[in-house]
Amino acid sequence: MKRCPECGRDYNDDSLSFCLDDGSELLFGPAVLSEPGAVETARLSDHETEVLSPFGVPPSGGSPLESQTRAYLQTTAREAEPPNISGGVTERRSLSAHRAAQPRETAQTSRKPSGTLLRTLSIVGILAALLIGGFFGFRYFSSSDRINSIAVLPFENRSSNADTDYLSDGRTDSLIFRFSQLPNVKVSPTSSVMRYKGKAADVAQVAKELDVDAVLSGRLMQLGDKLDISVQLVDARSGKLIWAEEYDRQMADLLATQREIATTLTQKMQLKLAGNEQGITKKYTNSSEAYQLYMKGRYHYARRVKDDMLKAIDSYQQAIALDPNFALAYAATAEAYNSMGKNPDLPPKECIPLAKAAAMRALEIDPDLPQAHSALGDSLAIYDWNWAESEKHFRRGLELDPNISYSHLAYGLAYLSAMGKTGEVERELKQAADMEPLSMINNAILVTGYIYDRQYDKALAQAKATYELDPVFPLSRYWLGMAHISNGNYDEAIAVSDQGGPQGSFGWIPAVVGGLAYAKTGKRAEAEREIEVLRALAKTRYVRTYYFASIYATLGEKDKAFAELEKSFEDHDCFLGRAPSDPFMDPLRDDPRFKDLMKRMGLGQ
Repeated sequence: MKRCPECGRDYNDDSLSFCLDDGSELLFGPAVLSEPGAVETARLSDHETEVLSPFGVPPSGGSPLESQTRAYLQTTAREAEPPNISGGVTERRSLSAHRAAQPRETAQTSRKPSGTLLRTLSIVGILAALLIGGFFGFRYFSSSDRINSIAVLPFENRSSNADTDYLSDGRTDSLIFRFSQLPNVKVSPTSSVMRYKGKAADVAQVAKELDVDAVLSGRLMQLGDKLDISVQLVDARSGKLIWAEEYDRQMADLLATQREIATTLTQKMQLKLAGNEQGITKKYTNSSEAYQLYMKGRYHYARRVKDDMLKAIDSYQQAIALDPNFALAYAATAEAYNSMGKNPDLPPKECIPLAKAAAMRALEIDPDLPQAHSALGDSLAIYDWNWAESEKHFRRGLELDPNISYSHLAYGLAYLSAMGKTGEVERELKQAADMEPLSMINNAILVTGYIYDRQYDKALAQAKATYELDPVFPLSRYWLGMAHISNGNYDEAIAVSDQGGPQGSFGWIPAVVGGLAYAKTGKRAEAEREIEVLRALAKTRYVRTYYFASIYATLGEKDKAFAELEKSFEDHDCFLGRAPSDPFMDPLRDDPRFKDLMKRMGLGQ
């Protein structure tokens, strides 16, 4: 049972946090703390966010926002003047930025209190301050100024060891993922906020660029087995500090601390969760070490380079060795193997079956894990060509969580393009890009959707915008070249393909773009020269034969094109399923051999 400390009303529903009559924060136990046993019984549940602890002040120095935080904490600490309270509670310093000045009636008492009474009144004062903060926080978020969108900036790594970047980046990524599970809340994705990493970001400017109401920032420092995390939430519209908190924990408490931060914020923001708090508090593993390895994997996977992808998979496998029931690590493994087949970094037969097995194992552990459903749907489409099962898993993944942009991306490219539903392909890829407007991979792949839907002018505009975002990103250069070819700008395509030269695992880009552009202009010798470049490259790494088939089809060499497509069929080429939508396959589309190939893939009429 909970009771309001102001009006004394009792509540049997322990999920309530505030009194429905006066907005005061509800407590467990007696309403009047002077009653016998009141201090012992008025403890917080596992889901409460305010606890009794010494007040603390963040380290000096830093941004103006940090100065504001320190000033606020110092002012509140001076006002509260708390005693040294202990009792086994993990040290934590928690404050609300919307406290109100209250008359200190106890200071006007005509007689001096005894030592015991003084201690009791001090405790009452602290609890009153917390209750007042909760009350005004409730009033704030119940008003028209309620926060409906938030950006989590990259946590600042203040550790001396740069190898611990995975902790700060992982903390950012994990909080973004957890907040994205909340209904009716816009959360800026990881790809949008990582541009601010290592920079002194102005909250108002960040909020304007990302179109959000509030900005969450934090610092992280690891010293041996100890972990210090500080977090602050600012309303960008008013510049007011809503909430600031510090956590001094052990590395072993990493998982619990993350859940605590996420739960605290949702309660502070007064968000109504969808049915329960599973999306925000769900435990994926009880092993802190396994979770750290998972975060290392996510850190490397985000780089999308072959060596980093292998490091990501190794980290996931280590995490699984520590916790064989870590479903999220299995799903992440599946995503990494699928990506290596599509990049392409490895022959499909060497990676996609591993992706499929990992996704299936994840679903055995957690049948409602959306990432696992989408990863399995991807594998079933790009390798097994099992279209019915692929669609089922994609739809289930999107039903469980429609806010994962990569699910929309994979669904559009792997399944809908095989169905020849080019309009739906474009819509899914557009949705993915809208969800993560600064994601290079999402913006680059959207060009594909426009090309497949024969909206060539939009494809070129999108490709130019993506290239301007990051000219170094290999796929932005590739799809800009392809968009130029689609619009008949062959010289521009060749010029783009020559810029930068081969780049690691994407070294095939210049030859493919150049080969297609030369083929379109009828320069057979030049096109065949690019084909030979690709064949030489294939001696040292995997090169998908679908590229050869595309160039030969453009040259009008149908026999050679179909010979390469047969190799693609034998290889289970991850791009072969795109043939029903790909305009570069148009010269072959009316040939009976093309129809037979599609029929063997389960795509025939």
